[in-house]
Amino acid sequence: MELPETFMEKMGKLLGKEADDFFRSYEKPRASGLRLNPTKVSETEWHAHNPFHLEKIPFASGYYFDEEKDKPGKHPYHAAGLYYIQEPSAMFIAGQLGLEKGDKVLDLCAAPGGKSTQIASGIGENGFLLANEIHPKRVRALSENIERLGFSNTVVTNETPEKLSRHFENYFDKILVDAPCSGEGMFRKDPEAARFWSQEHVEACAQKQRTILEHAWKMLKPGGTLVYSTCTFSPEENEQTIEAFLARHEDMALVPIPHEHGVGPGKPEWATEKRKDLSNAARLWPHRLKGEGHFAAKMRKHPGETGQKVPLEKGMKLSKQQEKDWTTFAKNTLQRFDPGRRSFFLYKDELFLLPFNCPQLKGLRLVRCGLHLGAFKKNRFEPNHALALSLKAGQCKHRMDLSAGSSECIRYLKGETLPGTSENRGWVLITVDGFPLGWSKEAGGILKNFYPKGLRIV
Repeated sequence: MELPETFMEKMGKLLGKEADDFFRSYEKPRASGLRLNPTKVSETEWHAHNPFHLEKIPFASGYYFDEEKDKPGKHPYHAAGLYYIQEPSAMFIAGQLGLEKGDKVLDLCAAPGGKSTQIASGIGENGFLLANEIHPKRVRALSENIERLGFSNTVVTNETPEKLSRHFENYFDKILVDAPCSGEGMFRKDPEAARFWSQEHVEACAQKQRTILEHAWKMLKPGGTLVYSTCTFSPEENEQTIEAFLARHEDMALVPIPHEHGVGPGKPEWATEKRKDLSNAARLWPHRLKGEGHFAAKMRKHPGETGQKVPLEKGMKLSKQQEKDWTTFAKNTLQRFDPGRRSFFLYKDELFLLPFNCPQLKGLRLVRCGLHLGAFKKNRFEPNHALALSLKAGQCKHRMDLSAGSSECIRYLKGETLPGTSENRGWVLITVDGFPLGWSKEAGGILKNFYPKGLRIV
């Protein structure tokens, strides 16, 4: 592929003898990766069902797949949320947060959701993830991926970092800033990005990144962890951005990231002050490992006073009719489904189940408030697709299991009706090899299809 001349000159000077290997990597096919969703399928279960030719990624918790042999994005298991298709080096980043069950985490620049879904699975049902994306078009993809993978511990917002920093001062245990960047690691995937590259754009990105980091710092509680990452190689957006941030915040310190399986250190010599601890950061190079490339820096805030206690979202009380409609649906359709101490949240007629210990959300632009249970219609409750994807097969009283390779499964994904029974069972969960895929409603011997129109196979 054709790379910008000024980019080649710059990287040639930086990399020296390694430059030829680096440039040759752009002529090779890009690596494709697949990361399992452990909330839906264990490694053991997956290996019993796996239809693809996969190779373990040594530096991240995922697998390589061959795009010429397999199309996992078109398989029913993808629709069921068993995995997320993600660039291999991008899988490395969320793993550096050191996630624990029950953590309160912010993914500040979260679209399209690869890192958010990795975080959501790592913090468990009692954790809380705020996945934010400032761009209205990109936030839709983020919300859809949270839904497809079945998470109920996540709130999706469409806000500015500045506004969030006023709302959540000193609040989060862990924060990820996967910053908007010049995208030099995306050139193989998006040749247009290479054509529009300029040094001016690199410097503009660096300024934006420094502003975003300032807001992130305000939201990190004492003792908390902040991971900064980009998918670019420019020192201005990486070592120099981190160096400038650390100079302003003496309460932050770099934490070493393991340099193994081809992952290399940060480059202090590429920074202005050349501070040695920048080698604790990590660089993933496309000529040293099978991936497009990333930069990551892990920092910890010095311990101090306890973080801010944002009031919990109280949720909303249902009307008598709504309570009746929800209870009737749950009694007739669900089993072993326990909301526990979680609160309901109503947006018009749409019902959500808030994450456990959800902070107050008033004043924020909300896109998804935890688990979208469904909508209140006239004297009835209609479940949302998100509820189906959040369930285990055994949590629904009535279900119909289809084989991934069957014509019935394809028909369902196309939105067609399926033959049912004469029992008029009402809401029936459609599963593929035991994994929930979506809703149908049985009446008159047929299963009416409720698979979302926007997701159907054309």
